[in-house]
Amino acid sequence: MTVLLHACCGPCLLEPYDALAADAEVVVCYANPNIHPAEEYARRRDTLLDYAEDAGITVIELPYEPARWAEATSPAAERPERCRACYRLRIGMVAAEAARRGYDAVATTLSVSPYQDPDAIAEEGAAACAEAGVRFIVTDFRERYPEATRRSRELGMYRQNYCGCAPSQAEAAVEREERRAARKEAKRAAREAADRASADEGDAR
Repeated sequence: MTVLLHACCGPCLLEPYDALAADAEVVVCYANPNIHPAEEYARRRDTLLDYAEDAGITVIELPYEPARWAEATSPAAERPERCRACYRLRIGMVAAEAARRGYDAVATTLSVSPYQDPDAIAEEGAAACAEAGVRFIVTDFRERYPEATRRSRELGMYRQNYCGCAPSQAEAAVEREERRAARKEAKRAAREAADRASADEGDAR
């Protein structure tokens, strides 16, 4: 069986590729018009290509067309709706390429991330592939995420801190700030508790 594997980035490629390549001939397809800005797109692509070259993996890069992503997803939409449209677009691009080149099936690395929705990926991927007339391989690689993280760090790969699109970049920044504020508040509360305990101990004496 020949599989065209949609890959979102280098770190997420590691484990899904190995799992699929055990039973099939796998070629990677980098199709990610969602990634913003262009410099980020290039950095993720180059990280993937560097690894693929060392590992002897064939990669096909589809055109980078951010306007196509914006048209398909309505960036102002809420995250679940926006993400579904994004899955459908990117997997659909790979499915069309797979049909054109005569591949048997399509899969995606997206399901390795615990930050993605595997059910939505499965539904939108199946629909996109049905339109193109190719099989979609439904996967859930989340249990492999810790190993993918370990390997990517060991390899010194660039690891991004947001999904890819401009809205996700803004959302991730807000979430990181909220986590920092929560940690700061927890430390402050711990210091105050320690101070009170020390004061109570002094009073008891």
